[in-house]
Amino acid sequence: MPVDSASAQPLCHASRVAPGQALGVDLGDEGRDQFFIVNHQGTLHAWRNACPHVDGAPMAWRRHAYLSPDGQQVMCHAHGARFEPDTGLCVHGPCLGQRLTRVAIAIDEQGQVRLAHLALAHNEQPLKEFP
Repeated sequence: MPVDSASAQPLCHASRVAPGQALGVDLGDEGRDQFFIVNHQGTLHAWRNACPHVDGAPMAWRRHAYLSPDGQQVMCHAHGARFEPDTGLCVHGPCLGQRLTRVAIAIDEQGQVRLAHLALAHNEQPLKEFP
């Protein structure tokens, strides 16, 4: 069964995150992104906004600035660590070999990106889930 649009708050429309771009998500309007979504080669990946080098340290130097200057990797701007955008593996920096914490997302029939665990908590299967 697809994600019910009433079961989970939409985060954004999938089209808002173009390939090679990132979008921060502030769920509770707290003034700080809890996680961010990256479009890597047409596939969306979501990551917790915390560098594994210093747990809880935000990754971006400004809102939605989660990628390296060339747009090829996720970057912790505080520590200089770089991560693969699809696996979250640190390939450069002080947390080499560690990983970002993945956030499971799903896309409903209307293209709305939602947290997958909220949909699954209602015994529903997401239409399209990105690991």
